[in-house]
Amino acid sequence: MRRSAPRRRVARRAAGAALAAGLVATSVAVGAGTAVADSGTAPNRGGATATIGGLKTYGGAVVHAETGDLEVSAGLFEMSVEGGGTLQTYCVDLHNPTQTDARYYETPWSGTSLGANEDAGRIRWILQHSYPQVNDLAALARKAGIRGGLTEQDAAAGTQVAIWRYSDGADVDAVDAEAEQLADYLEENARGVAEPKASLTLDPPAVSGRPGERLGPVTVRTDADTVTVIPPTNAVTSGVRIVDADGEPVTSAANGDRLFFDVPEDAADGTAELTLNATTTVPVGRAFASESRSQTQILAGSSESTVSVTATATWASTGAIPAVSARKNCAEGGLDVTASNVGDEDFTFELMGIEHSIAAGDTRTVTVPLREDQPYDLTITSPTGFEKRFTGVLDCKTQGIDTGITTQTVTEPTPTVSTPSDDLNLAATGSSNVTPLIAGTAIGLVVIGGAALLLVRRRNTP
Repeated sequence: MRRSAPRRRVARRAAGAALAAGLVATSVAVGAGTAVADSGTAPNRGGATATIGGLKTYGGAVVHAETGDLEVSAGLFEMSVEGGGTLQTYCVDLHNPTQTDARYYETPWSGTSLGANEDAGRIRWILQHSYPQVNDLAALARKAGIRGGLTEQDAAAGTQVAIWRYSDGADVDAVDAEAEQLADYLEENARGVAEPKASLTLDPPAVSGRPGERLGPVTVRTDADTVTVIPPTNAVTSGVRIVDADGEPVTSAANGDRLFFDVPEDAADGTAELTLNATTTVPVGRAFASESRSQTQILAGSSESTVSVTATATWASTGAIPAVSARKNCAEGGLDVTASNVGDEDFTFELMGIEHSIAAGDTRTVTVPLREDQPYDLTITSPTGFEKRFTGVLDCKTQGIDTGITTQTVTEPTPTVSTPSDDLNLAATGSSNVTPLIAGTAIGLVVIGGAALLLVRRRNTP
């Protein structure tokens, strides 16, 4: 007989309400400024990039929903890291689908549903104290009070079930008794643990200045022993070098090192990009999100993997000299666009129908409001040549949008799954022979225009 769900878990049970989706395409016109070209295609990223393969080790689970009991697969995914390496992950997004071969990026918790989840730290505790971090299954079984022992499938299923109870507020149980006992043990003993640091980042991701100056510093943050510094691709033509605080060229760096773009005094107005590569073990508990609305994952284990990050520099002799970056902000439901200006003229631009002007020496962050599962394509441009583009999808909630996929209840003899119109594949919650549970996502063409900004913050440039 199934144990009664703890009162806390029942109280936070997912309501399952459908969410609206939209599409935004925004051009941001920049006023009088500098003849500088700079381009990007996504919000600031740093760390590992990987492609999801599928469930590797899993068992069965039952989700108790208002529409009935639904049997799903629960366990570990495997991802292949670009440049080399393998990741093992659990799902923290039960009701959204996965897409086969979806590309994932190492992401701060703030860019996912974990950012607004007060139990996110408990999920990391579970990861640290269960399979595969604890690979002595006999010892894990003893801690959980399991007499019959644990298989890898039971350990993976029990761990995933415990995570879903915190990530999605789901009323879910493992099918096998041993897996269910492990899930209960992990849920009841979980404690809050801090978010792990990124495997590799640069702070800030964008800098600006005048020719003849050292632009920066850009500080390296990493858990790798050493990082390879790759000079800008246009270094030969522009003469830009990557140097340390003493002006000495650098080809490698370590955690805490400060790097600068050394721009020649006679350099024409332009931009340069710095890339860092390293090999390291990605910290357990790092989130991985996809720009294709494939369900969010959390890292359970990592081999030695390739990680990378980039930073950009913009320079001009006169006028406004902007540096622009962006980051998802799930707590505010939007995209934080940060623009700074180290020039001698105001940097003026229009965003979502509202004009902003950044004085010389100032920095401003504007949160562009977006709807859940909404693709965005935001470009800051000027007739003089400056351009910065950010694209992606806002995926901050764990409840997807109904695509008409039929899920099978436990009592049905055979699976009954209809193919969604947008060709989404079955999720982690259903990429195996175990019956899937999917409340997938569908994109509506709803254009956001003239919306009020959620948040505008000012701060002085460091």
